[in-house]
Amino acid sequence: MKKILVVLLVMAASATSVFAVNHSEYDVFYRMNNKSTFKDLVRYLDADYVQAEQLELVFLMTEEKLNSALKVENEIEVEKVLHFNLGNVKYILSEDQYKKYLVFVNLSIYNKKDTFIASIYAC
Repeated sequence: MKKILVVLLVMAASATSVFAVNHSEYDVFYRMNNKSTFKDLVRYLDADYVQAEQLELVFLMTEEKLNSALKVENEIEVEKVLHFNLGNVKYILSEDQYKKYLVFVNLSIYNKKDTFIASIYAC
């Protein structure tokens, strides 16, 4: 009986660690508010002055929302923040600029992985 209880406790402990939010995957959203990174991103996207101001606001709001979601380790809220960022950036940028932005996000988050979560928003 004790062995079964120990096995169940180990399984429960490992299951909760699997669902923990990986903070390092979302560091890119913090780096976007860095002045140097932001200027380089605006230049890469060939964004105009109005787009740059709107992007800056979205990035600030994204960082605030991400801080709240990561503080409580809520993976669903973190995903909502990702959707918030991508949706608002898609609204601000042209189609070609948005595709460039997705490349930037994908390369930053999943540098050497084959899965590109942001690609679902490319269309």
